[in-house]
Amino acid sequence: MKILFVCTGNTCRSAMAEGLLKDLAEKNSFHIEVKSAGVFAFDGDEASENAVIALGEMDIDIKGHRSQSVSKELVEEADLILTMSKSHKENLIINYPQIRDKIFLLNEYAFNEDKDIGDPFGRDLGNYEVTRDEILKALKNIKWE
Repeated sequence: MKILFVCTGNTCRSAMAEGLLKDLAEKNSFHIEVKSAGVFAFDGDEASENAVIALGEMDIDIKGHRSQSVSKELVEEADLILTMSKSHKENLIINYPQIRDKIFLLNEYAFNEDKDIGDPFGRDLGNYEVTRDEILKALKNIKWE
């Protein structure tokens, strides 16, 4: 199964989600491929410092992460696309209506809740930790295999 996480710049939420799910997959022998992208990302940006620190606290290293923009290739190859907010989901549906059936808000897919994952961009480490924990809670609630 190929999973694509999508947020705005692919330096905070989706980068953390990618790192968290890769870690869960490795620890639980899930057979999944995980990528992330941003609807307004600049290709090649590093993960934000606080995202790196927040995951580092869990011994997950995302220092090598580089952002990438959402592309037709990425969305078409994914089996499941999980967005961090309703606006990301709407953006993808408008731009790629042919794949609307595989696009879900992360909390919608995990809990059947129409609730965004808050954006910690530009905020302090505590906000990144809260976001990390929200994402992890959702990921742990999904049956991956």
